[in-house]
Amino acid sequence: MGAIQVKGKLFFSLLTITFLFILTITMRIPRVDKSIPNPRGPARTCPFNISDQTITPLTNTKHLLVSAYMDQRVTGLDIRIIGIFRRDSIQPLHCLFCCTGQLSKTTPATILQHSDHFGFPFATTDVMCQIPQHCKATHVTLLPQQDNAILPEQIWLPIRNQKTDGKEEKTLQFNFTVCISNLFGDYNNVLQFAQSLEMYRLLGVNRVVIYNTTCGPDLNRLLQSYIQEGFVEMVPWPIDQHLNPSRGWLFSQHGGDLHYFGQLTTLNECIYRSMERSRYVLLNDIDEIIMPYQHDSLMPLMSMLEQQHPNIAMFHIENHIFPKHHFEPSRRFDLPQWKGVPGINILEHIYREEPQRNIYHPYKMIVRPRMVEQTSVHETLKTFSQTYKVPLTTCRIIHVRNALQGSLKLEQLHEDKRLWDFHEKLIPNVDKALKRAGMLNSEGES
Repeated sequence: MGAIQVKGKLFFSLLTITFLFILTITMRIPRVDKSIPNPRGPARTCPFNISDQTITPLTNTKHLLVSAYMDQRVTGLDIRIIGIFRRDSIQPLHCLFCCTGQLSKTTPATILQHSDHFGFPFATTDVMCQIPQHCKATHVTLLPQQDNAILPEQIWLPIRNQKTDGKEEKTLQFNFTVCISNLFGDYNNVLQFAQSLEMYRLLGVNRVVIYNTTCGPDLNRLLQSYIQEGFVEMVPWPIDQHLNPSRGWLFSQHGGDLHYFGQLTTLNECIYRSMERSRYVLLNDIDEIIMPYQHDSLMPLMSMLEQQHPNIAMFHIENHIFPKHHFEPSRRFDLPQWKGVPGINILEHIYREEPQRNIYHPYKMIVRPRMVEQTSVHETLKTFSQTYKVPLTTCRIIHVRNALQGSLKLEQLHEDKRLWDFHEKLIPNVDKALKRAGMLNSEGES
């Protein structure tokens, strides 16, 4: 029995010594083959900070970014970033993409400054980017260096107008969109604005996009009611928080950093915003109505023009001024319910100036947005199509405002009652809009 215990102790001791020896050897030999982790997807590295603003400063530059859109109409380029760049500080830039959570390699940016800037230090600028291969890009940012070392404060822009599939064109949501470039100051012309919006609606407009810096309190109430029903899309435009925007169009006369509160930038942004959802875009001011004179609405007008001019995508409409200090003498549309509503009653102004065609006379436009690359206020800058000036007997702009030719007497003006053709529907629709905004009571009194 004692021999068995001795043998057992000896076996245990040998086993312990062997284990310690193997352990010692193992610890001395450096491990080369580390354990292979279970396969899993790479960690998400981007985007960190996504801009939710309509104007975004570009890190470490004097430039501002507005929005990024998929745009593959130019060979070799995929993304168009709309921005506002300081013209004397243009520098090479590089595009960096977030590809479903992973950083791409950088690609060189092509910087295209718009030719119209009217002498101001800042100008509307397009930055064109090519997406690297095998990158399903969701966001983009710009870097001054080629490497992709991004700063923590680097801001990413979401890429809009993404293609769901490259084969079929999706059904457009709207036939007509009106782009109103800028509201600023204490503009409070409620009655004319309501009349214009309701006139747009009668003419077949589906959406009105307005870029708003500031406006008067009554107009803001009206706009909020239109936003709630979906007819108006309000885009915040706080350009005065970033630059000293000019209230005029020419730097040598008006000064400031940027033309007319960034009007050129907002018009271009609106075209790209509407590109995949609207068949036509109307580019006009808040007090202008593009009015057909041979058709009851815009769709039959455009159907006729497209049939007559199948290769045209930019239609120029002549501007006609209706001076607001000349009133229709019977005052039949001086309606009592509108007495307390601030603004101009366009139905009372039926006399228009003859344009001075011997000097520069501005037009506004109806465009097919897919055929426009860059636009100015009165003409497109880069297009994939030709332009056509629509005869004034077919369509013209009704523009009730201060007289352009103040020396003209009443007998030198033309009587034009085209707006009256719509008064039976226009007046009750305006009343409904004002009631909805709380500017008329249930009895129709302001």
